[in-house]
Amino acid sequence: MELRTVEWKNDSVVMIDQTKLPNELVFVKYTDFNDVATAIRTLVVRGAPAIGVSGAFGMALAVLQSSSETLEGLLSDLKNAKKILFETRPTAVNLSWGLETIMKVAKQGKTVSEIRNTVIAKAKQMAEEDINTNKKIGKNGAELFQDDDTIMTHCNAGALATVGYGTALGVIRATKESGKNIKVIATETRPVQQGSRLTAFELKHDNIDVSLIPDTAVGYTMANGLVNGVVVGADRILQTGHVFNKIGTYQVATMAKQHNIPFYVAAPLSTFDLESRPEDVIIEQRKPSEVTGIGDKKTAPDGIDVINPAFDMTPPGLISGIITENGIAKPPYEDSIKKLFKAN
Repeated sequence: MELRTVEWKNDSVVMIDQTKLPNELVFVKYTDFNDVATAIRTLVVRGAPAIGVSGAFGMALAVLQSSSETLEGLLSDLKNAKKILFETRPTAVNLSWGLETIMKVAKQGKTVSEIRNTVIAKAKQMAEEDINTNKKIGKNGAELFQDDDTIMTHCNAGALATVGYGTALGVIRATKESGKNIKVIATETRPVQQGSRLTAFELKHDNIDVSLIPDTAVGYTMANGLVNGVVVGADRILQTGHVFNKIGTYQVATMAKQHNIPFYVAAPLSTFDLESRPEDVIIEQRKPSEVTGIGDKKTAPDGIDVINPAFDMTPPGLISGIITENGIAKPPYEDSIKKLFKAN
């Protein structure tokens, strides 16, 4: 069974509730874009590509919810929905990409009925394109790894972070599908444990050999020769090659550099932000309770100050290559990223 993270079914959005994994595989159904916004904010759905498509599906729900019978009224309702959906997760650029894509399609409509039909059709098309894009990324990335390699990954950039197949885990899946024997080391990825809850679940589900390590054991596994390469996903990539990804990515990349282990990033072109500079990017700060406890169990004293950023920035000097659907960007990144977009 191929996991589908988010789908459009019978004028509703169906998602895997990732907060329930790995204990239960639960699907939730939404008919209100406000509920989709809440799902994005509370990590029912997460991962940049999945959030982008979820945002597009949220806009599709908004056109169905709107009772407006005029073009101006419907576009106003869509603009309001776009604002609410955008404010849920500020760092992942795919969300704004998904919302802007739908808004652009809506503005081209000549009638209310046409806008409703084209917005829903476009959102569904974006979901299918996500899977096809991920398979192209996987095929390109599979060339970088050899038979019997052990690949480390951080956080979850798999089917659960996309509509299906995955970016970083798509590379791992494609490497295995090409006939190579591979093993995976997954970091637990504190504090929300996407590695242990989601990546380990996915890889086990697909019968891929995976070992789980605490985040603090990255240096140990690399120093002991247990890792041949690293591949992670991304929430935003700048034209300079700076990569914003799950907190802890920078540490993994630094450690890989120390041990001469190639460190790759896998992401679609929709994750690239060609306008912003590193200092422009807002790093989402999440609630202290993610750090002071696990589930209902308290692990820190009351009243303790907490710094809990969701993402960090990995500079281009630590990155061996950026794997996209149009090929692999290599340093110097400003030149190679431009070439990828010209090939689009």
